[in-house]
Amino acid sequence: MTALTTPFGFASTADDVVSGIDLSGRRAVVTGASSGIGAETARALAATGAAVTLAVRDVAAGERVAKDITGSTGNQNVRAVHLDLTEPASITAFTAAWQGPLHVLVNNAGVMACPERYTEQGWEWQFATNHLGHFALATGLHRALAADGDARVVVVSSTGHQQSPIVWDDVNFAFRPYDPWLAYGQSKTANVLFAVEATRRWADDNITANALMPGAIHTNLQRHTGGRGSGRVPAELIKTVEQGAATSVLLATSPLLEGVGGRYFVDCNETEVVDRRSGTLHGVARYAVDPAGARRLWDLSRDLLADAA
Repeated sequence: MTALTTPFGFASTADDVVSGIDLSGRRAVVTGASSGIGAETARALAATGAAVTLAVRDVAAGERVAKDITGSTGNQNVRAVHLDLTEPASITAFTAAWQGPLHVLVNNAGVMACPERYTEQGWEWQFATNHLGHFALATGLHRALAADGDARVVVVSSTGHQQSPIVWDDVNFAFRPYDPWLAYGQSKTANVLFAVEATRRWADDNITANALMPGAIHTNLQRHTGGRGSGRVPAELIKTVEQGAATSVLLATSPLLEGVGGRYFVDCNETEVVDRRSGTLHGVARYAVDPAGARRLWDLSRDLLADAA
């Protein structure tokens, strides 16, 4: 399979990749859209004419962003709706309230390298937020995504996935000493595996899902790491928020991605599969795109959510 390339790259912005694209009449949901690249992703989608729902934990902050987006784009169809990805009841309420088709779902929200913490169900916080909550959201919205026959799911992962595969016998660190970066890496691997399996499982519905590394961007995601992420990324590789949102927006909107799914992108282009840590922000670990692992994770996620119901 030939890697997909585009005219865009590291320095491209969200506005660059949506130039000339019209999504009037289409609907999008962006999680974690009250700040950072989520807010910029929502703004760029709104600029195409799409009706955009900001799925956020802090509704007041989301409403401020929605107002700003309407002011800058002129799009009146921008709203903020409550969603807490660590609360199954919140996800169920969101999906039950959704009416009509959904054309773009951007699973953007996330936490990174946070202190040890668990949900009421006993799920490790990063795995619950970054993967399980988004899994429940996407599967809960499956009927809406399938309604018009050409929906896209965009999953924000990270090069951090190279720090850990899924540790199947101890996903929730019940036996291992908790390590915030290993937990983050495992959750980001899960993001990529979800995109692989969702594309396979939902092929008959013409739903595609792709994962991405947005780049190194200084946002609220780094609140648990002193505001600088891992601290190992050279200054010249730090992106602006506008650049950081570009790959998400490309996967959500570009005609170049029509019918393309189950892949992993960096800097607006598909990246190579690697068998050891690449030492760069590029590369997707082979275990993160393994079809058997993707199917196993889907079953595990479904069972965990069923046990919590």
